[in-house]
Amino acid sequence: MDKVIRKTRSVCPVCLRNLSARLVREKDGRILLVRTCPEHGGFRVPVWRGRLDFDRWTLGAEELAKDAGAGCPGNCGLCGEHESETCCILLEVTKRCNLRCRFCFADGGSAEDDPPAEACREAIEDIARRCGKPLIQFSGGEPTLRDDLPDLIRFAKQAGCGYTQVNTNGLRLARDRAYAERLAEAGLDIVFLQFDGTREDIYEKLRGAPLLETKMQAVRTCAELRMGVTLVPTVVPGVNDGDLGNIVSLAAGMVPGIRGVHFQPVSYFGRYPERPEDGDRYTLDQLMADLSLQTGIAVENFLPSRCDHPLCGFHAGFLAGPDGSLTPLGPVTRAARCRGSAAENREYIAGRWRRAPEGPAPERELSEEMDFDTFFRLARHRSLTLSAMAFQDAGNLNVERLRRCSLHVYDRGRIVPFCARYLTAAGQ
Repeated sequence: MDKVIRKTRSVCPVCLRNLSARLVREKDGRILLVRTCPEHGGFRVPVWRGRLDFDRWTLGAEELAKDAGAGCPGNCGLCGEHESETCCILLEVTKRCNLRCRFCFADGGSAEDDPPAEACREAIEDIARRCGKPLIQFSGGEPTLRDDLPDLIRFAKQAGCGYTQVNTNGLRLARDRAYAERLAEAGLDIVFLQFDGTREDIYEKLRGAPLLETKMQAVRTCAELRMGVTLVPTVVPGVNDGDLGNIVSLAAGMVPGIRGVHFQPVSYFGRYPERPEDGDRYTLDQLMADLSLQTGIAVENFLPSRCDHPLCGFHAGFLAGPDGSLTPLGPVTRAARCRGSAAENREYIAGRWRRAPEGPAPERELSEEMDFDTFFRLARHRSLTLSAMAFQDAGNLNVERLRRCSLHVYDRGRIVPFCARYLTAAGQ
């Protein structure tokens, strides 16, 4: 018999009506999000597969208060009930894209004109004024299709944004060296590079073309120009969930050019092939368990997201050796689970994803005799961060999680939690 372990709110996947919901535990340890729409019936969606201890992972996360969240997501924008400040904020600068991927959080490919440069600058100024030196992510569509993107990055730095990031498929970075140089000169800190695997068949299935060598050239170019690269795989069951260890090995062997791998279990909003079934879901605990099996990394090294709800993601820091080996950075303690302010979390993220300042890393291995300054410089140059963000869609939206979101989207003057901004009905 199912056991109710937590009450929350969600939406109907078909009509997006706000509904009371509950998390229930089945006998096999699976956790399901369950709710019933008076018009479209009941829905049971897996959010945890029982591969890790759910209660331990969510320790400290408060249950949604009674009657709270009844208006979410609705006409969402940050309100007095939202529990997190802005850590990172996304600004769409184009709807255009040079790919037509099977899975994309944005509709993409629209013929809608790009917002003019002046409108983008006004948005950047508003973001800097309201969000306090944020990490601003330029996104789309494919933002590198804008020839003036370097100018916008430079303007963002001048306006007071602490860090700049471009979310990109990497095609133009690989093919247009001069453009990549302009981005670097403008002060781009982080390249968030779509990178789904180490085999061409993965790209052919997910992106419709053999793109592996193009991706690798983008990494090499960014490394030469000292722009920090974080690989971003969209993990789809049966396509690339068996390639996770290979991605980590590749990244570890290319430190410091690659600074991290940020896994994103597939979510079903924007564009996706068909309405997902149970087996199409890839939960956060599946990801951690599979990573552990494929890399040998103990699951204890994965810690809940510092910025958001524990079910939203994880992070883990390592020192990469010259041979590609990974040594955990720092003890795994309860203190590492604690939430910090948005500013502290932003510095934590940016400090791991951007490249170290100029200068060589110490040419020595990690040892107990190493002094702190040497260790710090070694870690700054040779660290690799593994992290994840499990975005929510209409099928698994949990308002308890949504209210703690710190990844926001700037939308015509509103600041909106990411999963609320891109929420789309699944249809029948």
